[in-house]
This record gives sequence, C-alpha cells and structure tokens, in this order.
Amino acid sequence: MEEVKEAQATLKYARISARKVKIVADLIRGKDVKEALAIVKFTPKASSEIIEKLLKSAIANAENNHEMKSDNLYISEIYANQGPTLKRIRPAAKGSAVRIRKRTSHITIVLKEKEGK
Repeated sequence: MEEVKEAQATLKYARISARKVKIVADLIRGKDVKEALAIVKFTPKASSEIIEKLLKSAIANAENNHEMKSDNLYISEIYANQGPTLKRIRPAAKGSAVRIRKRTSHITIVLKEKEGK
C-alpha cells in the first residue's frame, strides 16, 4: 500500500474570529481545488480573502515541495481553531469599563491527491 501524499498550509494568529472562518471553511471542505477557489472568490465574507490566500499557498506547497499535480488536488481537511484573544478595555457609562475581546484564529488547510489519476 502506497503512502498518500498530502500538503498543508497553516495561518496562525489571523485577526478574525474562528467562528467566522468556519462558515467559509464548511463551504469548500472536500471540494476540488479549482472549484474551492471559485467558491471562495465569490463568497462575500470577511474570511474568504484570508482563506483564498491560504489555499493558494497550500497549492504552491503541494506543487513545489511534494511534486503533486494541482489538477488532482482536493481539500481533505480544513479547520479553524481559536487562537489567543487580545483583551482591550473601552470606557463605558458611569465611569465603568467594558472589556473588548479581539479574537484570533489558527487556520489549517490540508490537500491530498485523488486516487486513480
């Protein structure tokens, strides 16, 4: 049994909530790379620009580091985990303060080649 090649790209500390990234990630999970790029290109979400850039990076990793053909690639895994939260303070009514949580996320894309080609 031969080993299945895989290539991945990771973006850490992206200044966007993991919850927002997961919406777009769910749209392209399991899709071909070309189809996924088209979906991400025309999805009007904040995270789609970040995911598009990361997906292109994963494709470049596959072609240059693992000698994989971009035509046979598909997204086997894509996930967004929560990163550290930046805590900021904003003044509020009656001399009190409100905490603002600026969330970050770690996004990972794993690409694999289709069998039988």
